[in-house]
Order: sequence, then C-alpha cells, then structure tokens
Amino acid sequence: MGKYVIERINISGFRKLLSIELPMKSFMVLIGGNGVGKTSFLDALSLLSASASGKLNSTLSQWGGAAGLITRDKSQEISLSVDMSVPGRDPLIYELNYELNVVPVNTGYSISKEVLTQDSCFPEPFKHIDSAYSSIRYFDIETKKTSPINLEHNNSETPLAQVPKMFRELEELRRILATANQYHILDVSPRAPVKLPQAMKPADLPGIDGEDLTPYLYYLRESDQEK
Repeated sequence: MGKYVIERINISGFRKLLSIELPMKSFMVLIGGNGVGKTSFLDALSLLSASASGKLNSTLSQWGGAAGLITRDKSQEISLSVDMSVPGRDPLIYELNYELNVVPVNTGYSISKEVLTQDSCFPEPFKHIDSAYSSIRYFDIETKKTSPINLEHNNSETPLAQVPKMFRELEELRRILATANQYHILDVSPRAPVKLPQAMKPADLPGIDGEDLTPYLYYLRESDQEK
C-alpha cells in the first residue's frame, strides 16, 4: 500500500495569485522577493485547512472578509483545488480532486461551488460532494449517486467539514488538509531553536520553530532517496 499524498494545488483569484498550479513535493522551499505571492500561497493553504476543519467563517472573518482577498480588478471569486493520490490495490493508484469556490456577498460570502470527485476502478469517476450555494449533495451509498442532504447543515462552512464519515479516502483528505501546520516568521537570532545544536532523533516534521529541522532533512533523505 502507498501513501495518501497531495500531488497538486491550484489557486485562482486569491490575493496576488491570479492563477497558479503547483506540483507538491514532500519538502518544498518558497524563495522570492517581497510581494511576489509567497505569503498568499501560505494563506491559501490556511484557507484550505479551514475549509476542512470547520473554521472557514472564522478564518475569513479574521482576514476581514472574502472581498478583500480576491485578486483586485481581475477576479470575481476565489478558487482553490487539491489533487490527492490515493493508494489502492497494487499497482492501482487513483486520485481525489477537491475544488472550492468562494464568492463575496455583501459583507459575507457564499460557497458557490464545492466538488469532491474520486477517480477509481469504476467505469466513471463518482462524486463524494457536489454542491453549489445552498444546494448540498452528498454521495448516497444506497442510490450510488449524489443526493440532497437530510440533516442540519451550516452554510457558512463547507460540506467537506460536515460530510458524514463514510469513506476512508475522504477522511484522509479531510485529515491532511485540516491538520496543515500554521506558519509564522522563523526566529533566526543567534539563540533561536533553529540555530542551536539539534539531536539526530526521529522527526517527521521540522518543528514549529525549526528545532527539528536537521533530523527532519535527514529523515527525508533516507526515506525518499529518489527525490
């Protein structure tokens, strides 16, 4: 069995990012001058995390609303999408695609589109979620197609954050997005954790303050030498 891995992220109409498609790797470094969109990309990841954890409303409110996040004079909505590879029976690997579109409405916002599609060994892909505005549809196991929900739903949050727990693939996508680590400006002063000696211990993350960066880089090199 392989791993559940985010393969690509697409961002459109979000701050400085009018339209980008970025293939994802296990370890990536953003390098660029001021104002080129590095923070916009990280904030888009935070928005995806909020969409999966039921914190979309609070996150957008904290940033002053959706209207101020749209690429000025060039877009009418924010569009985010994620492709995640899903391990199947060897050698089969298929993919989930999640797309979220948000439009400003007065001082608030609406989720104009949210679709979660799974490519698999079935003749055609099927949709876990197929929603637009207040029309919310989930995949129904009995009918084998999307059907309107028959449970209470908060329209300020995404269907992804509220979908019933039915499929492992969907839960893995929700977990990976929801647990995305928040970032902050790294302290690089002489006594900062990232500058101090670091023990060679198991580490699958660099640490919130870079305190495990060296063992993490070693782990990446040893665990995925092809990259």
